Amino acid sequence: MQKIILLLVLIIFNLSSAQTKKKQILLFGSFHFENPGLDVAKVNTFNVMSDKSQKELENITNKIKKFGPDKIFVEWNFKKQDKLDKFYAKNTDSLLKNDSDEIVQIALRSAKKLGHKKLYGIDYNDTDFPYDSLVKEMKAANQFDLIKKNEETIKHNETDFNTKITKYSLTQLLLDVNTKDISWYLETAIKGGKTDNFVGAFLVSEWYRRNLYMYALIEKLTESKDDKIMVLLGAGHTAIIREFVKHNSEYEIVELSALLK
Repeated sequence: MQKIILLLVLIIFNLSSAQTKKKQILLFGSFHFENPGLDVAKVNTFNVMSDKSQKELENITNKIKKFGPDKIFVEWNFKKQDKLDKFYAKNTDSLLKNDSDEIVQIALRSAKKLGHKKLYGIDYNDTDFPYDSLVKEMKAANQFDLIKKNEETIKHNETDFNTKITKYSLTQLLLDVNTKDISWYLETAIKGGKTDNFVGAFLVSEWYRRNLYMYALIEKLTESKDDKIMVLLGAGHTAIIREFVKHNSEYEIVELSALLK
């Protein structure tokens, strides 16, 4: 009898789990439209204010509207949500004509079409990214092959993107950057330094920490009533957050490529 009861409990549990509706999360990785030059790889700026790109942005945001996220999260310091609220309340037409930032051109444009009252800032900036120290310790450890690999990776990323912006449309570029991965952190950066020096591992852990904190904010700010959410961040961020989401049974990832097909 106990075995039968246990079997019934397991069946009921599995059925209820299967019937639980997963939240859909659109991870929208982007390059920075207003390129601040803060990334290690230095790339050129793509003109998103051209008539062609603006038409593409209208198409992209119309498809986001059709997807219908209940909340849109953006790369804005969460401690400055009040400033984001004031920014969001500004004249939309004026912003769209004069501000090329991806938060304006994609997130704000989409949110306004959806009738949202606000955007949600989730960026966490109190972390370190000691890239100069990493390179210094690579040299001190005589890791010349690793230094060469690092330089070649950075150069490839710069050349690759700068070539593509001369050939690709905005939509093509966005789809391309959404294939970005985190291999540089786990193949190159983490090895930096002598055996007893962990500057590379520290840099990687700080990158993980920043993104884990952002992911924590996504989790905290997503309510039970929210069926769909959208996260607009730099593609390097969405690449790692994707790995976190894969291990959360409450979510299913909606691919940008599927949204824009």
